[in-house]
Amino acid sequence: MGTEDALREVDGIFERAAAEGTIPGIAYGVVISGELGHAAGLGTLRHGEDRTPDADSVFRIASMTKSFTASAATLLRDEGLLRFDEPVGTYVPALDDLRGPTADSPPITVRHLLTMASGLPTDDPWGDRLQGMELERFAELLAGGFDGVWAPGTAFEYSNLGYGMLGRVLTNVSGTEYRELVLQRLLEPLGMRATAYTADEVPAERLALGYVRRDGSFVEEPFDGYGALASMGGIFASVRDLAVWVAGFADAFPPRDDPEAGHPLSRASRREMQQVHRAFDPELRWTSPDAAPELICGGYGLGLFVTHDLRLGHVVGHSGGYPGFGSHMRWHPASGVGVIALANRTYAPMSTYAAEALAALVTREAAPIRKVVPWNATRAARTRMETLLRAWDDDLAAGAFAFNVELDDPVERRRAEIGRIRDRHGALSPDPDLPTESDSPAHLVWWLRGERGGRVRVEILLTGERPPRVQALELRSVPDPSPAMAEAIRRVAESIAGPVPTWPDALQLDDGVDRVALDRALRVASAGFGPLAVGPAIRGDGDRDVTVELRGERGTVDLRLALDPETGAVATVSLVPRTVSAPRA
Repeated sequence: MGTEDALREVDGIFERAAAEGTIPGIAYGVVISGELGHAAGLGTLRHGEDRTPDADSVFRIASMTKSFTASAATLLRDEGLLRFDEPVGTYVPALDDLRGPTADSPPITVRHLLTMASGLPTDDPWGDRLQGMELERFAELLAGGFDGVWAPGTAFEYSNLGYGMLGRVLTNVSGTEYRELVLQRLLEPLGMRATAYTADEVPAERLALGYVRRDGSFVEEPFDGYGALASMGGIFASVRDLAVWVAGFADAFPPRDDPEAGHPLSRASRREMQQVHRAFDPELRWTSPDAAPELICGGYGLGLFVTHDLRLGHVVGHSGGYPGFGSHMRWHPASGVGVIALANRTYAPMSTYAAEALAALVTREAAPIRKVVPWNATRAARTRMETLLRAWDDDLAAGAFAFNVELDDPVERRRAEIGRIRDRHGALSPDPDLPTESDSPAHLVWWLRGERGGRVRVEILLTGERPPRVQALELRSVPDPSPAMAEAIRRVAESIAGPVPTWPDALQLDDGVDRVALDRALRVASAGFGPLAVGPAIRGDGDRDVTVELRGERGTVDLRLALDPETGAVATVSLVPRTVSAPRA
């Protein structure tokens, strides 16, 4: 699938959301290659009127505001005016005694507030109603003190109040009211002219009214004015403006030598904001018993949520939930693709739809996905290792390997190992059935196919010195399965694909194998991954002990069969789903 197909799928996702009839209006957009590449609107800006939203319609974005507040803080930090690890009381005297719940708790710092690590309790319903609080009343609230639920710096706990405090920090440090600081230092330089902090700054024909659904009807929610907690959720913005905001964060990747231009924050600072600074507890979620669970892990950066998705890799974004509105933005740094979704109903679940849309865009490759690229030196080292596999050369080895290689395994042993590999496999050439892998630019794994059969797995890791040298070389010789072993593997794969997976009667099992547990494992493999096709052997001696890949659309399972050397019966059977690692860019 390409970009157009992916965008049609995105349209379908939001059309389904609108068809449920629980949200008056939705505006959404897709960022591709640093621009708003697609946008649409559904429903109405004002219930009962024919006012379809579009990319220039303005919605309250609630807690998405936190990324603007954190950006302003980072800007002041970069200019030397603000120190993240300084106690908040340094900048807001009313908070001089702000500490955690225990006597040994440290003072709450600016960093604690930025990263949701202050220990202040989660306060979404309460905090949402404080946005418009007058500054004088907020000063009284601050003076009254607060109770924490965790010692600062020990746990993730989402706090709107903490970001309200940050608004006062930024005002005091900059000498400019928080709203004006964001306007002058972020919005104006980026050309985000539709973004505002009060409803009366937005042309009436472009303003979305907010609603709550009660007893099957939509009831309008009044707008709060600008107040002390505007720094946690006060911004109004359009899809078009937010596309500029999202594109700015996505453009921080990859790190590169290009000149800096066009954004108030450096690329390094924007990348810093998109890293996990305070982890939240991981979760394992199932959509059905026969599907692989979804692992949710990550944490809070600086005004942004950061998650590591096993399918997509690094994903960044933030939701906004507020009386009358629900919003979400998220992007995929490895491809630069982003999604923005705004709605005018209290706590509308736009994060769910935006997440589905982003997954569709990434998996359908609406834009090229950046992957780890080995160094030129790593690729050159691969060529040298393949030369050594063809014919050992002491001088070539001495120039290619770091000093530790001889200490870890003497050259004589490595020379002998390579000789055995040549004797077993013959001439070696790249194997197209098994892709190369790189965990970092200094790392590379690849497979070679032998002219006499079998494969060799080669793995190298380079040092960071200049010039880099090979500090680790691992070789794994894997013969092709014997005809008898190949037939046994085929029968097991066919059983998994069958209507009722059970161990094939034609394959003798050792008495020590638990047949009931084995049949259960076959059924689980079938339900979770089947049907599975036999792939290449990746371990074993080919005759008595073989591990092969069983490949399916929903993943790969490693099947190991080991035979009893005396009876020839199958003594070991294991079916292990392949470890899934998030892609790295």
